[in-house]
Amino acid sequence: MTSIIRPRIALATALLLSALTTTASFADTVDLKANLQPSSEVPPRVSKGHGVLDAQFDTSTKMLTWTATYDELSGPVTMAHFHGPAPVGQNAKVQVPVDKSVLASPMKGKATLTDQQITDLMAGQWYFNIHTAENPSGEIRGQVMPAN
Repeated sequence: MTSIIRPRIALATALLLSALTTTASFADTVDLKANLQPSSEVPPRVSKGHGVLDAQFDTSTKMLTWTATYDELSGPVTMAHFHGPAPVGQNAKVQVPVDKSVLASPMKGKATLTDQQITDLMAGQWYFNIHTAENPSGEIRGQVMPAN
């Protein structure tokens, strides 16, 4: 009896590993980036502030994860958000707010996106905006685009 069970267990294990490998190969991660600068604000700001947003979007889980770093802002960050849909030079509503407890650089976060949000993000219609008390509508901003 043992000689029959072992091949079946081996076959079941091989099929399970094959299914997991096949499923994993369909998952894709898209690297995204935004150069954060005061001249990208609408209207443009006068500031020495600058920064970078590095993000990844997982197509299988619909999860957006990000790290934003910044320096030389006019004061402490009061808010940060992903906005959209909007092309460069236009403003739009908040799509994903950054938790106020993680506003220090580097700020990190994650969010699960809706299908419409994914469509707009992948079309380059989102921007990332960092706000300060001196610039309450935003001090530095950058359009979120594929990193390559």
